[in-house]
Amino acid sequence: MGDSELESARVTRVLRDDIVLGRRLPGARLVERDIAADLDVSRLPVREAIRALISEGIVVSRPRSWATVREFTLQDIRDYAEVRSAIETQLFLFATLRHDERGLAGLRDILEREERAARAGDIPESRAASGAFHEYMVLLAGNEMFVELASIFATRLKWVFGLHGELESMAADHRVLYDAIASRDIELVTELVTRHLAAGTAAAEARFLGVATG
Repeated sequence: MGDSELESARVTRVLRDDIVLGRRLPGARLVERDIAADLDVSRLPVREAIRALISEGIVVSRPRSWATVREFTLQDIRDYAEVRSAIETQLFLFATLRHDERGLAGLRDILEREERAARAGDIPESRAASGAFHEYMVLLAGNEMFVELASIFATRLKWVFGLHGELESMAADHRVLYDAIASRDIELVTELVTRHLAAGTAAAEARFLGVATG
């Protein structure tokens, strides 16, 4: 991998995190010159990073203008919620059935990281760990097709549903889910995931309506 590719990957990661964690808000302009100066790179890796984020669905290109962070609608949230429910419910169930001790230990590490960050009020770290908890289900599920399918939507779903402010409440939800997964309680996991995802959708809608109404 050449230097340009390494720089492009780093710039993509930085910009993606900025957007997903709320440091760059919907509608914000992505000016190549400014980003290149901030990150001490040439404009080429910035341009490549912006193209990558357009393909991930969180940046839009406007003809003869700047690229901007995508602005989403209430219908987008509801559409994403349906996709999330379809994918993640099955992932959690497969993870419950198929996990091994090593995989469970990895999930426990993520959960404990989230709990520590939530107690400390570390919003970026808590949100990042919360997203990682969900993403880890792909590994526990043990299905390569799910890896490919989840990767298509991962960034958008994390962005729309990951900007929660209820840090300790979210960590507590994940603790209960972890315990149910560890005990391979399919019925309880199904109930908890359904409730957890519905609460996430309601919170995302409330955040959107709060912003939209000012």
